[in-house]
Amino acid sequence: MTSVLYDAPGPRAKRRNVLLSVVFFVLLALILWWIWTAMDDKNQLKWDLWEPFTTADAWRTYLWPGLLGTLKAAALSMVIALPLGAVFGIARLSDHRWVRVPAGAVVEFFRSIPVLLLMLFANELYSRSAGIASEDRPFYAVVTGLVLYNASVLAEVVRAGILALPRGQTEAAYAIGLRKGQTMGSILLPQAVTVMLPAIVGQLVVIVKDTALGGVMIGYQELLTARSTLAANYANVIQSFIVVAVIFIIVNFAITSFASWLEGRLRRAKKSTGAVLAPDDASIAGTAGTGANF
Repeated sequence: MTSVLYDAPGPRAKRRNVLLSVVFFVLLALILWWIWTAMDDKNQLKWDLWEPFTTADAWRTYLWPGLLGTLKAAALSMVIALPLGAVFGIARLSDHRWVRVPAGAVVEFFRSIPVLLLMLFANELYSRSAGIASEDRPFYAVVTGLVLYNASVLAEVVRAGILALPRGQTEAAYAIGLRKGQTMGSILLPQAVTVMLPAIVGQLVVIVKDTALGGVMIGYQELLTARSTLAANYANVIQSFIVVAVIFIIVNFAITSFASWLEGRLRRAKKSTGAVLAPDDASIAGTAGTGANF
């Protein structure tokens, strides 16, 4: 039996896949056992090093404020970068050269620069040319760098998503008299959202993780910076790294889970109800359609 994407595995391929799966899980178990043993030998599994994470003081003083800083910068960056990326992505598809070329230049420029460099440049620019308080400057610099870089990446995602749609969609819209703006807003973008959603979610996860760059380089108070302060107070460096990594996994898993639910809902909304019209209903619909022409 075959499918559209691949040939279904035969008996030998199934046995090989099972064998590879068993080998993989055995190797994974050995690696985890080795890590556990190494940490135990270095006394990194002592309860005294993990106990601070069970107290409200460590979370209230360090981890929770750091997590709020991460989510605040990431959320604001997402809110700005998504519509900005959509605007530049659509602009790159414009029929007007004076719109298409500048938009392409802006996207390619900011997409080619590392996000950390954008944060550093923004921080220096705000410190020399803007009247932003020194305690607020790292936040603005982090958001600026994330917005400029991720908006340019999302612009390419939007452009690719629209171009991935069948060309007949655009031709049919023009055939019924719709202008390009109407075609883009009413037909192409709603369909492209489902196509673009996995790539957009991947970029949103990148935004959440990249907030850590601002904490390391320009002193923004986010989760990784809070971890450093906590580890200095409780002398549990490895344990704090593990806990923060788990927090990042939970946050990003929540984002991807919500996106999967939203994608499924959008796909179900686009499916036909499958209802069959009775002959009388069909004739009434046909009569109404005919009367609308007069």
